[in-house]
Amino acid sequence: MNRFILIFTLVILSLCSKTYAGGFIIVMPDRHANPDAPLRQGMPNPALFPLEVRSNKVEVDINDFSAVTTIEQVFYNPGNRQLEGYFLFPVPKDAIIKHFSMLVNGVETEAELLDAGKARKIYEDIVRRSKDPALLEYYNQGMFRVRIFPILPRSEQRIKLTYAESLQVEDGTIEYFFPLNTDKFSAKPLNQISFKVNVNTKEKLKNVFCPTHEVEINRKGEREAVVGYEATNMRADRDFKLYYSTATSKIGMTMLNYKNADEEGYFYMSISPGIDKQVEVSKKSITFVLDASGSMAGDKMEQAKKALIFCIENLNEEDEFNVVRFSTEATTLFDQTQKANETNRKKAREYVKSIKALGGTNIDEALDMALKNKANANETSFVVFMTDGKPTIGETIEAELLAKVEKYNAEKTRIFTFGIGSDLNTHLLDKLTEMTNAYRTYVTEEEDIEIKVSNFYEKVSSPILTDIKLTFDKDVIVSEIYPKYLPDLFKGSSVTVMGRYSGHGPSKVFLEGQVNGKNERQVYPITFEKKNETNEYIPPLWASRCVGHLLDKIRLHGSNKELVDEVVRLAKKHGIVTPYTSFLIIEDERQLVNRRAIQPRDQLLNNRLAPPAPGNIPIIEEALEEEFESMSDIAGEKSVRSSKEVQTLNKANNIAQTQVGNTRLEFKDKNGLSQNLAGGIQNVQGRAFYNNNNVWIDSNVQVVKNQNTNRIRFNSSDYFALMQKNPETVEILSLGQEVRFVLNNQVYEIYL
Repeated sequence: MNRFILIFTLVILSLCSKTYAGGFIIVMPDRHANPDAPLRQGMPNPALFPLEVRSNKVEVDINDFSAVTTIEQVFYNPGNRQLEGYFLFPVPKDAIIKHFSMLVNGVETEAELLDAGKARKIYEDIVRRSKDPALLEYYNQGMFRVRIFPILPRSEQRIKLTYAESLQVEDGTIEYFFPLNTDKFSAKPLNQISFKVNVNTKEKLKNVFCPTHEVEINRKGEREAVVGYEATNMRADRDFKLYYSTATSKIGMTMLNYKNADEEGYFYMSISPGIDKQVEVSKKSITFVLDASGSMAGDKMEQAKKALIFCIENLNEEDEFNVVRFSTEATTLFDQTQKANETNRKKAREYVKSIKALGGTNIDEALDMALKNKANANETSFVVFMTDGKPTIGETIEAELLAKVEKYNAEKTRIFTFGIGSDLNTHLLDKLTEMTNAYRTYVTEEEDIEIKVSNFYEKVSSPILTDIKLTFDKDVIVSEIYPKYLPDLFKGSSVTVMGRYSGHGPSKVFLEGQVNGKNERQVYPITFEKKNETNEYIPPLWASRCVGHLLDKIRLHGSNKELVDEVVRLAKKHGIVTPYTSFLIIEDERQLVNRRAIQPRDQLLNNRLAPPAPGNIPIIEEALEEEFESMSDIAGEKSVRSSKEVQTLNKANNIAQTQVGNTRLEFKDKNGLSQNLAGGIQNVQGRAFYNNNNVWIDSNVQVVKNQNTNRIRFNSSDYFALMQKNPETVEILSLGQEVRFVLNNQVYEIYL
């Protein structure tokens, strides 16, 4: 019973409703009945007819401010009955549709365009008849409607849909929107989707980013990019949004806001130089430090050597470099960094090929040597440090070794660490990157070291701006910015900054940094909006970064009540459910119930767990507690895993990255069915809603002061009156038939 709505809905005339990977099914007793006619009293509810989706393919061609979207789908009717249907295509909100065409089994089919008012009546009538509020998602949108007949039994129906639209431009940023938030319609995850977006602009393309999905972005030139996304067995729980901007300035900057009436605003800022051929690249000094201890013998050493040679071959001509190998002792290729000319590259290749793995692990001497041999103090300086072990020679105590490195590293050279395997001190490597404002990478036994290192190097090979600082005009107060310290900016990449703000109106942001020892400063006009509730992905992304930052403090520097309380508050409010936050939420909710601070029914996670046997706690809780406590492990597989996942939260650029470790949140519910704690969570209007046994609970219910409940029966006249009086509730009501939520500081309960 898969269903895939994308930006359309297939309606087979029916009284009951169910959603599938091809449409929203409604069956009427009479094939010739009017689908818009009101439901007669006592009409029977016939059986449902599922349509399966065999394939989904979406291609988008964007040229400056216009887009052409083409959707190809193959539906399959597995039943024994011939069906008649209506294909409903909700017009994307605020889109200006310039062209619409549709092929059904290769035949051009004419569609009827209904304005938002007529469409709203159809959506509302379907909700009344089907008792399924899912289509309220499109309540304020127009639609195209196409009749499809016949849909033959055990046969395929091929549909190709193309539409052109003018894209919205705001403060120089262009948004492409594709409605993909269909999880509430789905009985199962979406089987497969293929997505390709071609972006072409007349001016130089700077920022290209997708905060909703983890896409691949290939920059094909100064004015072209290709964005790709593929997924199988996917939860379609959020719309797809892609942003891009052009600029004649050296570095492009885009800022998006989220602000409702109840709290301070959020902002999402993307900074990118694009791949402008004329942009000045900073000269860099880079030292590669390779662990050659005995434990690196075999495939690990061969892969690491290939990766190192790749990096050397791709140095810029003006760069300086060196290679340090270490085992029992550390040795260096050159006495100090040298120019990356062909003669020195040849020496480096031969030196790397000759390295053999044997002896102990002297990290102390290796880092001392790497940080002291820089020739030019004005160059951007990096260290790439690869190791598979713990320090066994020289200084071996973590705190003392870190203190020595800090002393060696007066110039704050970035130390990018690569931990190979799991038998290493993750706290040492993570603190090295933390204290030098770099980042860590771990390569597990089944991963390829060469690919990991070469991918990293391609991103950092051409620094554009280093030692970056952002300052804001005083007109608006900006706070809680993540990351706390901005990383360097490289050609073809971007830096994403998120934070909170109070106040509103036009303002300015100042970007400062270093290019080859010279100060650079750029000024960008920005606007902090008084109200903007369209960018709902920004609050959970900001919360993910904050939670990741706090979890890193807990795992590297120890826990305290203030840190834990803030993790719990943010995780509950924004739906950041991970193996590390779930345990804390469950424990917190149990305490709140015991103190009668909240009602048992308003728990967000506990109500989903099977009741424990007398004297026992559910197995899922034992596993979650173990996961949380394993964050403090210094070495081992769980230590490596927690380091990788917490860093992903800390640097999340899209919603997919806020859901790390969710595969380990499986459990059996009270009916013995497999469930996942991270499932059934939707972010609506800046806060998370949790599905507890088909009742959606607003996370704000736990903190609202006025606990008097306004109860309204689903599908009643009061229900539709609430929706018409408070249009902001439509998105909330579309979640399901039973919802508890906060509106104007009061609790409302929709019940059956």
